[in-house]
Amino acid sequence: MPARLPAGSASVSSGRRRPGRLAPVVGTARKMLQDALAGAGYPERVLVACSGGPDSLALAAVAAYFARRGHVDGHPVSVGAVVVDHQLQPGSAGVAATTARILEDLGLSPVQIRTVDVASAGMGPEAAARDARHAALDAAADEAGAGAILLGHTLDDQAEQVLLGLARGSGTRSLAGMRPSRGRLLRPFLGLRRADTLEICRVEGLDPWHDPSNTDPAYARSRTRVEVLPLLEEKLGPGVAESLARTAAILQLDADYLEDVANDTFDRLRQQDGAEVSLPEAALRDLAPAVRFRVIAKAAAAVGGQQPSYQRLLAAEALLRRQGSAGPVELPGAVSVYRLSLAQLLAEEPSAPGGVPREAARCGKLVFRPQQPPRK
Repeated sequence: MPARLPAGSASVSSGRRRPGRLAPVVGTARKMLQDALAGAGYPERVLVACSGGPDSLALAAVAAYFARRGHVDGHPVSVGAVVVDHQLQPGSAGVAATTARILEDLGLSPVQIRTVDVASAGMGPEAAARDARHAALDAAADEAGAGAILLGHTLDDQAEQVLLGLARGSGTRSLAGMRPSRGRLLRPFLGLRRADTLEICRVEGLDPWHDPSNTDPAYARSRTRVEVLPLLEEKLGPGVAESLARTAAILQLDADYLEDVANDTFDRLRQQDGAEVSLPEAALRDLAPAVRFRVIAKAAAAVGGQQPSYQRLLAAEALLRRQGSAGPVELPGAVSVYRLSLAQLLAEEPSAPGGVPREAARCGKLVFRPQQPPRK
């Protein structure tokens, strides 16, 4: 979540790190990062996305260990960092500058500060800040030639994500939470608790900056963090966060499988006619509901639509049970869905390309059309 630091508030600072016996939590964190980089094919150039908070600062400290060694499992590696200033509060530039100095002290190089403008309309503030941040991270990685961007999300973040998905009535993909890896983005700390990152900062002599918005009840995520999860732990016993994160890991496997099946099915069934996409209704009816809804959503996306809500998907799917031609059902992203009956298809086009009678299909179809812009 982007920071909203009031002017004059304390920012991140560093102390002198005392050499000594390796703390177990630091060793665990190093192994997690080592495994993440191995899974990504040992990228030679890595960037750490760091806000100065405890999670990303702990990640930067762990990444700095490999930067000083110059390799991971014998594979050469160099580590830089990116600090994104969202400009959402007075003093944000100072927080970014101080964080950059800490990262340089840790031995990361180069350290970039990226200043972004967050969209003020069209989406929620958290989503807008996330989009602006990811665009800045991608640009920084392109410029640096980095093969991986490290993000400091923890197990607690994953648990909060699952709870928010449940509260919103989201589907499997949302409940699957954040992925350990997605493209260049790596989240090696999804198995660590937030308390572990605080301990890493303490061991490393780092004084992280604490984002006031993380406890601001105006944000649903903050309420989940400060009120909901602690209450669940109190009423249900310890281990709730771990169980939620484990649920996300299981659902990621399920979501990936269903996505693969839906992609293959959509590619097999889709019929393209200019800007329109159609799906034969008999084949749609034969699909398992979990696949059928996904195929309908993919058809909408193929003509420029957005992910429909469950209610909109139900409305589109209900066209399959109508008699005769029916619709339209409006889907987000200016997409209309119609059911064209077999009788109408035969009237409009008695034979298919190649002279095959349309009646051979013995079914109608769902047609997905982008809505025409209004005439001026």
